Amino acid sequence: MAVELYNDGKHACLAFYDLVHEEADFAVQSNQFLVVDGEHGALIDPGGNMTYNGLLMGMQRYFPIRNLDYILASHADPDIIASLNKWMVTTNARVLISKLWTRFLPHFTTGRDYSARTIGIPDEGMLIPLGGCKIKAVPGHFLHSEGNFQFYDPVSRILFSGDLGASLVDHGHASEPVQDFERHVPLMEGFHRRYMVSNKACRLWAHMVRNMDIEMIVPQHGARFVGKEMVNRFIDWVERLQCGVDLMSEKNYRVP
Repeated sequence: MAVELYNDGKHACLAFYDLVHEEADFAVQSNQFLVVDGEHGALIDPGGNMTYNGLLMGMQRYFPIRNLDYILASHADPDIIASLNKWMVTTNARVLISKLWTRFLPHFTTGRDYSARTIGIPDEGMLIPLGGCKIKAVPGHFLHSEGNFQFYDPVSRILFSGDLGASLVDHGHASEPVQDFERHVPLMEGFHRRYMVSNKACRLWAHMVRNMDIEMIVPQHGARFVGKEMVNRFIDWVERLQCGVDLMSEKNYRVP
């Protein structure tokens, strides 16, 4: 299912939900994104091999694949970038990922050298020109990956947040925005407590994004946060979150 998150006639942001619905019983739900500016486009977190065919067909209704400029990967998990080889073969796009992960990408391809089409994002992030706009690669280190980036579109004012904000919703419901934040928290809490590294990283992120003009936070799993009020509630929640190493103790390090 393709959902228009933003479209002003020239610039559009599309989310693709539940492309692997038939494998719902054993595959983690994941979302894929396409940002288009004029005749230029960027795929964000295109996913694994199960999403490839559905995403390819879905995006071609909105944008010719031959014009794809970039594949933007928040980090190097299989549900983010395992389909890389297919995209590198079928497009001329360049792939951008944290510089920590560039030398791991060949494990997702078939041995051909794609280093000339690979750009390592420095730790401080970078601006990515796309048509007449510039996508911002925003640091999200240790949320949850060591080298992790989120992607902010200044035209739509959408922050594509990767795994931060992920929720474990039933297939078919991910395309619905969060309506009741308190009822949504239990769908996020367990995942974030285990997969996010520490409250320090959460607080640093919250301090950074409070200075950004964000109308929507869209994670790679589950539902999105729409509107300033919901966005700020999510940021407040992340800022207070105890997670990862905060929760570890000797009981978690015992020889079986």
